[in-house]
Amino acid sequence: MFTGIVEELGAIESIVKNGSNLDIVIKCPFTSELQIDQSVSHNGVCLTVTKIEGESYQVTAVDETLTKTNLNKISVGDKVNLERCMKLGARLDGHIVQGHVDTVGSCVSVEDVDGSWNYKFSYPQEYAGLVIDKGSICINGTSLTVINPDNEHFSVTIIPYTYEHTNFHILKVGDLVNLEFDILGKYILRNLKLNSA
Repeated sequence: MFTGIVEELGAIESIVKNGSNLDIVIKCPFTSELQIDQSVSHNGVCLTVTKIEGESYQVTAVDETLTKTNLNKISVGDKVNLERCMKLGARLDGHIVQGHVDTVGSCVSVEDVDGSWNYKFSYPQEYAGLVIDKGSICINGTSLTVINPDNEHFSVTIIPYTYEHTNFHILKVGDLVNLEFDILGKYILRNLKLNSA
């Protein structure tokens, strides 16, 4: 479980195809604190640490993950948002994030609003029931607040700190982002569907 508060930006050092999987090596400042089998969120995708060497560690992304996330678009040198799993009893500064990406969205526009940035995203209409004004959403592993949603688009506002310390500062129009919708909303919507059937 995660909170959507990005700890560090990691750099992709290598990507090796291994059958239908990708073995990905990432360099990051907290590598020395990791352990084998530990879960780390990469752009919102929960992956397991499989190797540690020096300042870098390796994870494996399986075909299912590559099909449903933007990790199939990464290249060596790319920056990814990283967060270690939350500690029991710690403050939940963002919102409850599982690291299970629901779908990808696309960046439609980026607007500089004199001190912050408004990003607009498109997303599949089938998820419209999970996107509410002032609700929580996780974008590339970052916990954010939805503004101005409709059935195909929503926006978020990024403050300077988040802009600088996540990969939002390199996000451009047309880029794909990983989206995880609020788990509470998913349970409520599922229950409503079951009760109306």
